[in-house]
Amino acid sequence: MQRLILLSSLVCLVAASAVADHTRRWHQSTYEEFQKGTAKGVAVRSDGHLELAPKFTLISDADASYLWSLRTDPAGVLYAGGGSPAKVFRFEGNGKPKTVFESTDLLVQAITFDAQGSLYVATSPDGKVYRVMPSGEKLVFFDPKTKYIWDLAFGADGTLYVATGDKGQIFAVTPEGKGELFYASDEAHIKVLAFDAKNNLLAGTEPNGRVLRISRSAEKNVKKKSADEAVAEGFVIYETSKREVTSLTVAPDGIVYVAAIGEKQKSAMQAPSAVITTPQGTTIITNTVSPMGGQAGVPFLAFPQAISSSIYKIATDGAPEEIWSSRDDVVYALGLNSDGRLLAGTGNTGSLLVIDGRGVYAQLAKSGSAQITGISRSSSGKVFLCTANPGKVFSLGPEYEPEGTFESQSFDAKLFSQWGRIEWWGPPASAGVAASKSGKNAGEPRLEFFVRSGNTEDPGKEWSRWFGPYTASATPVEAPAARFLQWKAVIHDGRPGDGIDWVSVAYQPKNVAPVIDGIVVQDPGVRVQAQQIIMGQPGNVVLRQPQTPNPSGMVITTTSTAKFEQPLQGTQQKGYESVLWSAHDDNDDDLRYAVYFRGESEHDWKLLKDNLDQKFYSWDTTTMPDGAYYLKIAASDAPSNPPAAALKTERESERFEVDNAPPSIEKLQASPTGMNADRSQGVSYEFRFTASDATSSVEKAQYSVDGGDWVLLAPAAGISDSKTEAYEFTVRGLSPGEHTIAVRAYDKFENLGAAKTTITVAK
Repeated sequence: MQRLILLSSLVCLVAASAVADHTRRWHQSTYEEFQKGTAKGVAVRSDGHLELAPKFTLISDADASYLWSLRTDPAGVLYAGGGSPAKVFRFEGNGKPKTVFESTDLLVQAITFDAQGSLYVATSPDGKVYRVMPSGEKLVFFDPKTKYIWDLAFGADGTLYVATGDKGQIFAVTPEGKGELFYASDEAHIKVLAFDAKNNLLAGTEPNGRVLRISRSAEKNVKKKSADEAVAEGFVIYETSKREVTSLTVAPDGIVYVAAIGEKQKSAMQAPSAVITTPQGTTIITNTVSPMGGQAGVPFLAFPQAISSSIYKIATDGAPEEIWSSRDDVVYALGLNSDGRLLAGTGNTGSLLVIDGRGVYAQLAKSGSAQITGISRSSSGKVFLCTANPGKVFSLGPEYEPEGTFESQSFDAKLFSQWGRIEWWGPPASAGVAASKSGKNAGEPRLEFFVRSGNTEDPGKEWSRWFGPYTASATPVEAPAARFLQWKAVIHDGRPGDGIDWVSVAYQPKNVAPVIDGIVVQDPGVRVQAQQIIMGQPGNVVLRQPQTPNPSGMVITTTSTAKFEQPLQGTQQKGYESVLWSAHDDNDDDLRYAVYFRGESEHDWKLLKDNLDQKFYSWDTTTMPDGAYYLKIAASDAPSNPPAAALKTERESERFEVDNAPPSIEKLQASPTGMNADRSQGVSYEFRFTASDATSSVEKAQYSVDGGDWVLLAPAAGISDSKTEAYEFTVRGLSPGEHTIAVRAYDKFENLGAAKTTITVAK
């Protein structure tokens, strides 16, 4: 069964390696491919689609290193809080920020408004909740006497809920500023607050990444014994696989979206909270719980460069589902777009993502800051965002960009290439020409392409100019021949669904000659053939391999083909010679080989074998005269090129010898050396002979008496390194009668020559 499976796999791989064609195509269609390009006003969707993005507009560059919380008041005026030091800005009609709150605290962690439009500000660490009067006067509204205040949220009845750490408590504060402990969690931190469709309070925690539904307990409220006793009960509606819940948002249909980051750890708890900038650098506020149980404030710990992040959807029936995850992007904020899709602000590239109900997401824009930390939607549906490092404020849509551009990554054809036609496909509204919804003339193109080429990896002023526009798919491009290419798309006045699904550019690399990397002539008497594909059955001779960029028996994946080089096995077979070579072609052309030979004293090459598609050859040398030879391997790419364009290369092997004639045994002589006094001990004879070979050195000699075991002989010179060797040996204890003495000698190629002599010992 294993053999059948492997044979089937080999057939498939051979079928895949079709004859190479120099015309190739650079095709881009996936999110990963498009992500390597540069988008301006264009959204890159996870299903591999480019489309115009909602308008992303910078409102203001605030005088702050970071902004952390963003809200609009009942009148639609935008406010943002951050630091450091702690500040709250109001962004009025001209977009210029006006400072409406300032303190010596490190940062403003959260802001919110009551129904009357009064501003409430929470600072951290060791902060308080302030109420800012319309006159600008700030008053301490509530002091929870905890280290961190993470979030603020007003209930429908006007109660202000305050989420804190490092004891994981929620306080309820009346409009008059009277607070009570509302809920005490087993978690160290209550990080975010929200209200579900039924006005139940939701809370996200750290370090177990839980989402809680919290409601006031009538029984606890009646039986409350002290001010330190909580009056609400909590229920975990979902525990994420992450450490910290960073954001919660609730859709109008009741679906709860949760962002969570970090891997859970069993060691000391550490709670990242906010990105800040200090003279010492960019850091975050954290809290560490020591193994002894005490709280040790650690104010400045570097934020990790890479941390996992996920977004979950909790249905109205409570069923959870992970709809997005990443090991590169960290989700700091969630919100809802004007079209109802989920927005996610991320770091540390400052990207804004949008996610639809099918889990398809798109990168709408990059802020130019390191993190998008807050998303807020006004009562009129306008969406705002704030950032950190540096602190900025943006608006999003609802209108779309009138025009967007996308520049692809630089493509490396590996060889100097001629460029052909550019093709693309998108929904019909953008694949052809259509009337613009903004009043442009009918027939004016909505989609234009440009191309440029160069011979450096990074596009620059040394590249060609942009050629185009090309408004019809399958149009020949004018970019000059070069190694690198880049395309640019301009989308005009797009509508939902417009865009680009794939782009393809044809190109033809200049044909280059194949290269023979190495040639190895095997030891004499080795026959090479394709190895039978049976697991655990290697060849019985270890083959010497030529230099090659790819090991034998591996699948070689190229831009156009998949080729399988079948493993080889060597077996001992007298009289055979074998040669292996390695070769490659930068065009990935199919190659054919020819093997030539010539004698050492000859000048003309003689064809040994032609039209080989494998990189080895074995032949029977018994038809060749003994002597020294050379091989020449010729490689041609003719199978993949027209005859006039085909190229060939040649390479010669090192010298090797053919020797099939056995050594000759000459002058085999025997003479008695004496008789023992006791005739029963036998007689001794001395023997001499010479072994000679015309081509190679004599390697060893042996003798045998009366068909007995062969005994190894040493040459008279002491070392076997000559074409002629003399041998002497004595045989003792020969009994009366006839005896046969046989001798034999081997040359370097294991050719065998033998002789014998007969003696008679008298009685």
